[in-house]
Amino acid sequence: MSSAVTKTAGGAGALPTPPAAPRKSVTGTRLWVAALFLLPALVLLGALVVYPIGYSVWRSLFDADGSGFVGLDNYVEIFTDDATLVAVRNTAIWVAVAPALVTALGLIFAVLTERVRWGTAFKLIVFMPMAISMLAAGIIFRLVYEQDPDQGVANAVVTSVHDVFVDESVYPKARPNAQAGDLRPSGGGSFTTEGTVRAGTPALLPLVGIAPNRLPGTPQDAKASTGSGVTGTVWLDFRLGGGGEKGAVDPGEKALEGVKVEAVKDGKVVATATSGTDGTFSLPSSADGARLRLPGSNFAAPYNGIDWLGPALVTPAVIGSYVWMWAGFAMVLIAAGLAGVDRNLLEAARVDGANEWQVFRRVTVPLLAPVLVVVLVTLIINVMKVFDLVYIIAPQPTQDEANVLALQLYLVSYGGGGDFGLGSAIGVVLLLLVMPVMWVNIRRLRKERQR
Repeated sequence: MSSAVTKTAGGAGALPTPPAAPRKSVTGTRLWVAALFLLPALVLLGALVVYPIGYSVWRSLFDADGSGFVGLDNYVEIFTDDATLVAVRNTAIWVAVAPALVTALGLIFAVLTERVRWGTAFKLIVFMPMAISMLAAGIIFRLVYEQDPDQGVANAVVTSVHDVFVDESVYPKARPNAQAGDLRPSGGGSFTTEGTVRAGTPALLPLVGIAPNRLPGTPQDAKASTGSGVTGTVWLDFRLGGGGEKGAVDPGEKALEGVKVEAVKDGKVVATATSGTDGTFSLPSSADGARLRLPGSNFAAPYNGIDWLGPALVTPAVIGSYVWMWAGFAMVLIAAGLAGVDRNLLEAARVDGANEWQVFRRVTVPLLAPVLVVVLVTLIINVMKVFDLVYIIAPQPTQDEANVLALQLYLVSYGGGGDFGLGSAIGVVLLLLVMPVMWVNIRRLRKERQR
């Protein structure tokens, strides 16, 4: 019986081959069922990702209106056009500075807030900017960086600190009356008399250029100086309603208090004085025969702070707004990773004699390395797409200096350039720049799954 059952295939007594079972996936689902469920996602992926990428590559090989094939000319223009090269340089600055700075701040915030009671409230405050759109954040920081200290918060702080250490000018924009007196410009914003001063002959130093109702404080009426020494008067040679004699101290004309007066002989300052509440001043006898000089510090324009949005600082200023927005994102992710760190390792390091800085540098940071890499890679990809902040914060005169590739793509395509070939080429370059970072991220994810 056994011989009949074991006959070779093809013989008269061979048993029929059973039909093959339908192939199934690892989870036990039939492949056609899995493909059916994946089909909508694949269609959307192809329509929204694969097709746009392919079309952009194809469109980058044609001219502005798409009527002529230009090959790689658009890519050559990217690296020869001055505006695009500035965008490439600024994008490199963004990639090198912003992600590292945000990650470092997030790490510091996460570690420092772990030991304080109000750490949760602090984290909430730092994370709140993430709830604001890029558009709103751009408008906020455009106001923060406003040049006028009365409007811009940044310059309000800077000018306040500056005025603590540097004396402000007394009467900015004041100047001598060209029709009276012998004060003449002498360089550096100062004014010097053409003649010399003599004891017993009061010096008259009339100034104009300021409205009497705009003088600081409550100025008194000016008085003509008297006495046998070297004296004089500094006053505003103008009064509301007009009238009076030019170069003479008339009733109702206001004294200029606090004006510094220098007596100069042979180019050297031999004596100094400051005008009083009635505008008069008195110099020692050594000033006899000297020329009087009003230094430029009396008339310098008030300090208006830093030109945050000027050509030199516009890119760092915009990066600062980005750090403000994304520091909370980095802090939350790093804090989540820090919560999973084994505290026994930290305590063991302290028992072995390590101080807090050594524990942080040699234990905490290495244990958080996977989380830090995730944050850093995510931010690198994000900064390559920065567009809103630069477009809104940078004013038109300095927008070229703050330009980045994403903004340049918009400007050459839709912002008046109309060159969709060049815009597509910039988009392809951005994709090529992002791909190495994505590849690193994918490798990292695969390694974590294999653990």
